[in-house]
Formats: sequence, C-alpha cells, structure tokens
Amino acid sequence: MDDQTAYQKTLDYLYSFVDYSLTKADRLAQANFDLSRMFELMHRLDSPQKAYPIIHIAGTKGKGSVTAMCSSILQAGGYRVGMYTSPHLEDYTERIQVDGAPIPHRDLIELVERIKVHIEAIPHLTTFEITTALAFLYFKEKAVDAAVIEVGLGGRLDATNVVLPVVSVITSISYDHTQVLGDTLQAIATEKCGIIKAGVPVVSAPQEPEAMAVIEEISRHKNCLLTVAGRDILARTLRREMTHQIVELIPSPRSDRDDRSQQGNTLEVVLPLLGDHQVENAAVAYLAVDRFRRSALPLSDAQISEGFAKTNWPGRFELLLLQPPLILDCAHNRESSHQLTLTLQTMFPGRKALLIFGASEDKDIDGMFQELFPYVEQAIFTKSFHPRAISPFILHEKAIQSHLAAQVIEDVADAMQTALQIINERQVVLVTGSIFVVAEARHAWQFDPRFKAFREIGG
Repeated sequence: MDDQTAYQKTLDYLYSFVDYSLTKADRLAQANFDLSRMFELMHRLDSPQKAYPIIHIAGTKGKGSVTAMCSSILQAGGYRVGMYTSPHLEDYTERIQVDGAPIPHRDLIELVERIKVHIEAIPHLTTFEITTALAFLYFKEKAVDAAVIEVGLGGRLDATNVVLPVVSVITSISYDHTQVLGDTLQAIATEKCGIIKAGVPVVSAPQEPEAMAVIEEISRHKNCLLTVAGRDILARTLRREMTHQIVELIPSPRSDRDDRSQQGNTLEVVLPLLGDHQVENAAVAYLAVDRFRRSALPLSDAQISEGFAKTNWPGRFELLLLQPPLILDCAHNRESSHQLTLTLQTMFPGRKALLIFGASEDKDIDGMFQELFPYVEQAIFTKSFHPRAISPFILHEKAIQSHLAAQVIEDVADAMQTALQIINERQVVLVTGSIFVVAEARHAWQFDPRFKAFREIGG
C-alpha cells in the first residue's frame, strides 16, 4: 500500500469516531463531553503530556494566533517546540507540529497503528480526543523541550484539559458555540476558565467586565497570579506596512502587589500579523512567555523579538495579492468580523469589499453581516465542503433583504475567479466567514491553474 493510500485509510479511521467538529448544531448541544475517557487514554499511554512544560491557551478569539506567536518565540529561544492547534487549514497533520513542521504522514500512520489497541479498549472516544492523545505522545517521542497547546472547544471539558501547564492563557472571550458553552459571557468565561489550575499563573487578554469578573474570581479562588494585557503590559502600533506592523510592548511601571519581582524592558517588535487585534494578541503572547521563562525555560528579550518576527499563521488577514487586493480571513463570529472590518479600514481606507462569504450553520450570521455589510459593495455567497456549512442561497436571501447586490457561486474557487474578473478599482476581494472557506480558497490559490498568472504577480 502506498503512503497516500495508507494516510487516507488512517484519516478514515480517525474520522470513524465521533467528531463533534462535524456535528450539526442541534446535536452538538447534547454532545457527551467527558474528560474521563481522555484521562484513561493518557494513563494507558503513560501520561506523555507530563513529559514537557506546557503553555495552555483557551479563548474565543486570538487563541490560534497567540499559540503561533508563543511557539515561534520558544523556537527562537533554541528550543524544540510542539504546537497543537485545531482545526487545520489544508492538511490534518497541521494540527500536530514540531518546530513548525507538521507530523509526517508516515509518522501519523505508524502512531495510530501503535495505539489502536488502547483506542479500541475505551468506548466512545472522539476524533478530537484521539488526535489530542496523538499530539501529546508525538511530542514526547520527539523529545520536545516545551509544548504550546490550544484548546479545541471551551476549556473545562476539552480533551486538552488533562495537562498541568506552567501558565494558563485566556484570550479574548466573546459569543461562540453558545449551544455548548452557554449564551452569556459569564457562562462562556466559566467554561474557558476551566483550564485554570490551582497555583498556576494565569494570563488574560482584556475582557468585557462580565468575563473579567469570572477570570478574576476563579484566579483568586485557585490562588493564581493573574496578569492582564492592557493593565500589566501596554502595546501600541508604531508603523504599519502591507506585510507587517512594528509594535511596541511596554511593561507597566506599576509594582504588582502579588509579584514584587515584576520588571521588564520596552520591546519594539516586528509582527507579521496585521490588525489592532493582533497587537493585543502579541501583548498576551508576551505575558505568556514572560511567565513561562520565569519558571520553566529561559528566554532573552532578543529571542522574544526574533520569535515575533518569524510568526507564521496563515488565513488571518492574509494578503495573497496586492493588485487587486485579495484578502483571506478566518473570522467566524460577530466580534472577529468587527475586528476584520477595522483592519480593512486601516489597511485600505476608503475601499469597499467584494465579499466572498460562506459560513457554518451554527454561527451568528446575522451578527457577522451587521458588521460586514456596511463595508461591502457586492457579495458572492459560497459553500465549503464542511457538513455544517449553511446553504449559500439562505445567505443570498439575507443579503437581498439588506438591499446588497449579491449572487451565489457554490464552488469557492469559481467564486474567487469570478471576483477577480469583476472587481473594480474601488474594491478589495475579501474571503471570509469560515476557516473551511478560507482553507478551500488557499488551496485553490496555490494549486488551481486559473490563478497561476495572479500568483506570479502577487507571490
């Protein structure tokens, strides 16, 4: 059997288990999230997650970007670093990386075969639980010096929450997955804060008051030192370019009553990720690695700066082409769509979007449209391969009700081709609404011969 066939058989095996990422919203609400299965699997595998120090990251927005920044910074420190994220953009193995390289197909195949006996001994395991276990085991066998682990959904009952990290991180909290996490910021924050462990330092992004109150209370109850971006470190953009921004990180001069040793130098860093929200994410990442270096592995300010500059996180205001502008962004809830429009206005003032949009059925589509439509001149509605993708004809009807010029082109690559043909000089092409739509757009851009001439122009 050739490697590609064997790899596909391995993916088929992994997807044969319950996969809540593919579950429709009405069933997701009754999903059986339970950490007991994960703890049993970890026990059978000799608890590989205990073999290396961990930064554990939860949140609604920015957790992937913060994970990528922290991983890049630790790599710049000369360490071997495991990074676990979800979902993937193009290939399943992107979820499990060591030093920025996805696990090779052959290694994933071998690892799955090796632990099948344990998987099949535990009833009702999920695809995400198995993948998380594979990541922990792979990182141990590759002898990583540290790992940065992104929560999949929520926090309290997420499969990653079997770790005892060096630092727990809560990025910006907003409304998402409300069927599972609750329909108030307080309820959602409570689920996210489930990753907070007794005595383990906590880093938080700036939050709405309801969410911050929960983080402060749980941190206090569990005797955790809480450090907050915007309070304990300030961040501001000094200069913006089309490929990066120059950001200044300024540790607060105040003396934290719980940490008299707090000190730090102002850092000026190059950040390849665009938008003010990424400046906030950079502040959170800095606080996370600063806490980490105090009790785990040393890092210099120069290494932190180098790590920021080398951060790679595709699909986040990713500019594929400058003329005409073609932007991909994985925004998939109202707040992230709001941040997207702010970045769009900053980078392309006065221009409107030719929007290519597709989304999952369980998302706050009306809220996303309220943020996006004031900056959209015309729209093309499309659909990803994902089982939870909403019909583009439903999206089209919503646009018509808003008096927006719109059409349906179900294939993402066809939608991109049409957009590049009809765009005018006042517009930018903006592909957004779902990570799955962005993934298909990136794949088409890289491999579809129809975009070859554009690729040669835009790199």
